[in-house]
Amino acid sequence: MRPIDPLMEEHRVIERMIKLMEIHLERLKQGKEPDLDFLDSAVDFMKTYADRCHHGKEEEILFRDLAGKSLSGEHDKIMKELIHEHVLGRKNTLALVAAGAQYAQGDVSALAGMIESMEKLVKFYPIHIEKEDKRFFVPCMEYFDDAEKGRMLEAFWAFDQGLIHEKYASLVETLEKR
Repeated sequence: MRPIDPLMEEHRVIERMIKLMEIHLERLKQGKEPDLDFLDSAVDFMKTYADRCHHGKEEEILFRDLAGKSLSGEHDKIMKELIHEHVLGRKNTLALVAAGAQYAQGDVSALAGMIESMEKLVKFYPIHIEKEDKRFFVPCMEYFDDAEKGRMLEAFWAFDQGLIHEKYASLVETLEKR
């Protein structure tokens, strides 16, 4: 197994959530009431799975390890674009959180912000994923020998194992502050 295989499998799960978000977005555009439970679940997914888990492995392991290599100009450029895109994904997710919170507090005008943020996310992720899958991940594996790839895979597994503890320790901290 290559280190990029788990990342590409995560892409397939993210694509499934994006499809669900597209369906919900279309319902909103048709004038239907937002499903705030779905919104909470989608935001949790985007923040925890897509960003912290998936982008976390990319940024904290793959990109970190690639930074120590002599990348081609094209690969260096793409990696910088991907890092910037991760920031944009976070920004759009936070905008969706804010709009959802405003709407939940009775501000119906926040619906426009929810729609705008969801539109940005459902347009962004397919393009971002395609760039990683087709133009970056596979060629970047050439920079690593088999031992480095094995260590990267081990680092991915260790990263994933720590996530549940991180998530729920953060939840307890938040609840204690209330």
